Amino acid sequence: MKQFFFNWLFLVLSGVTVAQNKAALRFNTTGEFKIIQFTDTHVNTSKGENLGIFEYLKKIIEAEKPDLVVVTGDIVTENDPQKGYMMFVRLFQETGVPWVMVFGNHDSEHNLSRKDLAAFLQSRPGCLNKDEGETDGNSNFVLTVLGKDNKAAALLYFMDSNDYSTLKPRVGGWGWFTNKQVDWYRAKSKTYTTANRGTPYPALAFFHIPFPEYDLAMNNKDAVVIGKKREKVCAPEINTGMFAAMLESGDVMGTFAGHDHYNDYIVTYYDVALAYGRASKLRNQNDPELGGRVIVLKEGKREFDTWIRDMHGTKEQSCNYPASFAGKK
Repeated sequence: MKQFFFNWLFLVLSGVTVAQNKAALRFNTTGEFKIIQFTDTHVNTSKGENLGIFEYLKKIIEAEKPDLVVVTGDIVTENDPQKGYMMFVRLFQETGVPWVMVFGNHDSEHNLSRKDLAAFLQSRPGCLNKDEGETDGNSNFVLTVLGKDNKAAALLYFMDSNDYSTLKPRVGGWGWFTNKQVDWYRAKSKTYTTANRGTPYPALAFFHIPFPEYDLAMNNKDAVVIGKKREKVCAPEINTGMFAAMLESGDVMGTFAGHDHYNDYIVTYYDVALAYGRASKLRNQNDPELGGRVIVLKEGKREFDTWIRDMHGTKEQSCNYPASFAGKK
């Protein structure tokens, strides 16, 4: 246990100086900003699980040349996770891309608490995480994407969807956004909208556990669905209104979750895109292949392109929001 503590302390302190210089995110000269979402990697170095993913993740990054990589939870699943996380750090250093991680339900089941894991990650080179302790959970923060005038042109929300029900045994299942987190989002959105003279910025939100509207959207027989629903939507039993808050605030165009390893669809619900990433772990022969979701924002527009890039380099499920979903709710 003592050796574990000293290893953790060394890793945290070794990254402090690097963390002082965070990269600014900005649209490129063609007015685009590209994100790759990886999710549910389930790396376990002690068991040798999913260690082969890194060569494929690197190929996807090198093919797409993103401006940011986001990993949406269930990342390293072992008792002493630092070694696994350092494999991601090396990957992002080698590819030279800024990165962000939000937590899944499995990420706090091990020797590092969510708070300690957040501190460990945000001190790593190239990591843009900011765990500011403003609300429940860890890894709730907002990043701005700067436009050609060097001012904010888009927002990226990163949220901790928590892990498991806090009302067991009466309510089982997965965790949910707390009321305090919903209030935090509303306050952040209002602050940015006010600063933009009352016009909401185009925004995206990233988290691990899909909220119940992911399932409700699929119950609309007229919905345009791109990608596949291959399993039950593993949403929480409690709906605290994060989606409603996003509708009312008017900034979030699309949300991007993980958690369900076989779902990789995107659908709209009341004109907001609800998307899954493609699980980024190794699969059985008949399962969807490892991949990542690519999202391309357009400066000055409330739209984005998105597709899946699989482990062999194939581009799948290419579409545009909102054009590909026009006329559907």
